[in-house]
Amino acid sequence: MPNITSKSFTQIVSDIATAIQGRASALLDFTVGSVLLSITEAIAAVAIWLQSLILVLLNTTRAALCTGADLDSWMADYGLTRIQATPATGQVTFARFTAAMQATIPVGTQIQTGDGTQQFTVVADTTQPAFNIAANAYIIPAGTSSISATVMAVTAGTAGNVSAGSISVIGQAVPYVDTVTNSAPFVNGENAETDAAFRTRFISYLGSLSRATKIAIGNALLSMQTGVSYTLVENQAYNGTTQLGFFYVVVDDGSGHPSSTFLSSAYNAVDAVRPFTIAFAVFAPVTITANVVMYVTVATGYDPVATKALAQSAVQTYLASLTLGQTCAYTRLAQVAYDASPGVTNITGLTLNGGTADLVATNQQRIVAGSVAAN
Repeated sequence: MPNITSKSFTQIVSDIATAIQGRASALLDFTVGSVLLSITEAIAAVAIWLQSLILVLLNTTRAALCTGADLDSWMADYGLTRIQATPATGQVTFARFTAAMQATIPVGTQIQTGDGTQQFTVVADTTQPAFNIAANAYIIPAGTSSISATVMAVTAGTAGNVSAGSISVIGQAVPYVDTVTNSAPFVNGENAETDAAFRTRFISYLGSLSRATKIAIGNALLSMQTGVSYTLVENQAYNGTTQLGFFYVVVDDGSGHPSSTFLSSAYNAVDAVRPFTIAFAVFAPVTITANVVMYVTVATGYDPVATKALAQSAVQTYLASLTLGQTCAYTRLAQVAYDASPGVTNITGLTLNGGTADLVATNQQRIVAGSVAAN
């Protein structure tokens, strides 16, 4: 922006009075209530208004300074739109006490948290073994006590991010189904893209306009929604063998279990910018379950049950925050548990999948929370 020096109302009045007095042959009256002061203040008010219009116009015409709808309008001239809020998604477990009959859980079934503040809807997901395309529902066969299903928050944004075990109410009658719960927290709900993030993505967008590049493919994936992570491997098949002229993408929506709809959208996004005649494939991450056991010593004066629950929730949230290829550090688990509450004085007997070693993930894998016990 040009280096513009703005002036206050008082400064403008003073400058006008000084200029008039400097050109007059006699001393003029600029005291309060005088005609000359009234005229000068009126002129200064108009000058302030014109100055504000100029400053607003300069801010509006630069992406670095404009905000909100003005920034959206500026970016629209380049064919770029802001990423809207993303609803949280994740897996829940539907279960029943008696498994004698087949149960059907239709797409659209409503569930909610125990306090009723957050609602979720069962969505179609062909990556789930229990989903039946013909019935457009999840089927619990006779003799099976529980199945996993994919759900999506009704309200988009971070409000749909909930802790493990907080979803516990089935909002409508589902015959032969008694309970629902989420064993892992939901952490992939995202608010609409901020102005700062929008500006940063614009730089990446400009770098992708040449197409058929890593930057272009990455930008296409990241522009799908907020919270997307991916890995890109060239000239290699998914099984690790050399395959020239081929690349594959492992992409995640932040849940660790992206739905078939998301994977299809990712494929279309990559296909729009891939090089001509170059083949590719899109895969969901392979999940590695992290099971944690730890013994928590609680300081005097703290509620043992509540303090241990805080440590358990903190570890679950940490595991849920790991993205593609990130290692779960064994010692980090203890640190997270300590930081959960000042009432945690000691962590002993900590095991990760029965051992004391780090849990390593490749670029095709993502670590997700399994059972976390804080005894």
